[in-house]
Amino acid sequence: MHRKGFLGDLIKYRTLLLMLLPAVLFFIVFAYIPMAGIVLAFKQFTYEGGILGSPWNGLDNFRFFFESGQAWQVTRNTALYNIAFIVVNNLLQITMAILLFEVAHKWSRKLFQTMLFLPYFISWVVVGAIAYNLFSYDFGLINVILNTFGMEPIDIYNTAAYWPYILVIVSAWKAVGYGSIMYLAAITSIDTEMYEAAEIDGANVFQRIFRITIPNLIPTVIILVLLSIGNIFRGDFGMFYNMVGNNGLLFSNTDVIDTFVFRSLTSSNDIGMSSAAGFYQSILGFATILIANYVVRRYDKDRALF
Repeated sequence: MHRKGFLGDLIKYRTLLLMLLPAVLFFIVFAYIPMAGIVLAFKQFTYEGGILGSPWNGLDNFRFFFESGQAWQVTRNTALYNIAFIVVNNLLQITMAILLFEVAHKWSRKLFQTMLFLPYFISWVVVGAIAYNLFSYDFGLINVILNTFGMEPIDIYNTAAYWPYILVIVSAWKAVGYGSIMYLAAITSIDTEMYEAAEIDGANVFQRIFRITIPNLIPTVIILVLLSIGNIFRGDFGMFYNMVGNNGLLFSNTDVIDTFVFRSLTSSNDIGMSSAAGFYQSILGFATILIANYVVRRYDKDRALF
């Protein structure tokens, strides 16, 4: 007699479930259990009372966050940066994947993949140090070159207008290798008979790209973009903090919710307000992915996440 029901499935798929267990435990410990701390957004936290014993203060933490005058600024910066990262990075990743597939030979493809992938492993601390040695007003490489040709140096670290472009470029430099490998894997899974048939019919490389490769990449693009949209209100703290630091002259164009929360916590030690800003960030991200998934579902429900 075969065991049926939930217990039977546990026994039947015990090996697969054991392989899944570390990932499940990771998310339970680092994602779900910490969600209990969300109550701090509605409390006046004290060390004596702790999370449970601190007095409730309603929406005062949210009121302080919005009345600080920076809520709109950091929200706008976070959303616009992530939209730029999603658009620019995905376009570059798709382009590089297609180039690697169509142009590079097998022996050179691995070399180019490795070269593109290396920046992904470089720490943002190291990237910040590289940026400082490039952009420093006194001894940065760019200003040294400008001085050599008798040109005026550029004060990049005191001019906020340069940083949206710098951050988008640096993000693309770090992400293009990792993303292009995912898109390249999707391209290599496309049935080669379609390419052979198109080539026999006289299709050139551009026609094959626009009629075969890109249409077959659309499901992958949609899934990756939807996953990215879920983090559209979460700034990459490592990038923004290590590239900009505590340079207040750049905050108007570079301050995101994550760096604002970090500074609020370290400078004022206001845990309640920091929690309120983090809760606000999570609600925005949750609402955004629901809306994006709804739009995709209306267009083609088979390509939606849920």
